[in-house]
Amino acid sequence: MTATDAGQGRFESGANEYAAYLDTPEGRLRTDLTFANLLEFLRLPQAGRHLCALDLGCGTGAIAVRLARPGVHVTLLDAAPAMLDVARRAAQEAGVAGQVSFKQGDAADAATLLRAESFDVILCHNVLEYVADPGAVLRAAARLMNGESAIMSILVRNQAGEVFKAGIQKGDLGAAEGYLTSECGREALFGGPVRLFTSESLHSMLDLASLAVTAERGVRVISDYLPASVSRAGEYDRILELERKLGRRLEFARVARYLNYLAQRAKPLIEDGQ
Repeated sequence: MTATDAGQGRFESGANEYAAYLDTPEGRLRTDLTFANLLEFLRLPQAGRHLCALDLGCGTGAIAVRLARPGVHVTLLDAAPAMLDVARRAAQEAGVAGQVSFKQGDAADAATLLRAESFDVILCHNVLEYVADPGAVLRAAARLMNGESAIMSILVRNQAGEVFKAGIQKGDLGAAEGYLTSECGREALFGGPVRLFTSESLHSMLDLASLAVTAERGVRVISDYLPASVSRAGEYDRILELERKLGRRLEFARVARYLNYLAQRAKPLIEDGQ
């Protein structure tokens, strides 16, 4: 089975489990770090200026809600109705329901479901791991960006992170060696397959999508491997700050559990088939 064979079933039936995971220290770190990385390059709305954002494969809408609070209008797209229900409740509870809209559909179909060049910010977080053609999704998303000032945040599972997790956390040397060349891993939450990326493979896909990398960040460099004596909840702020420092340094970012790239349109878009 490949990462793409798993489909959306796991997210439809496990929406509440996924939401619960995002409330754990590990899940919070992933969200907090990617949002902090985005804010480094995002100019939030000011008087007379409105921003429109798209959250591809929005899941529970955790980051979308954060964007909506300062006035960004966010469109949430997800193939799983159960995930959209969770996101809708989150928006209502946060008091930002008027700033968000919801659309059911696959990320791969985003270019046909939504108007071209209509978004200032696009989130593509933990989506490319599950689609049949991640390059095509990036190219479609690029066509939705509102010019060269728009920014896209991409978050994917890092192949090197799987090597370290297998070797350090699980002590499985065979698995660690296997991940050195594997393009597919298995996620812990649902046990399904998931595509793995390297910096080189992601750079290549971004280039073919006419996207230029603005920044590279690592997400969860060492937090997964801290000894039990370090309280993930009690020391959360210190861990978050250390992760921020490590994630900005390329030598550490390249071995993080996740790769987080910020990108902008660099040149005329390359149409599929050309």
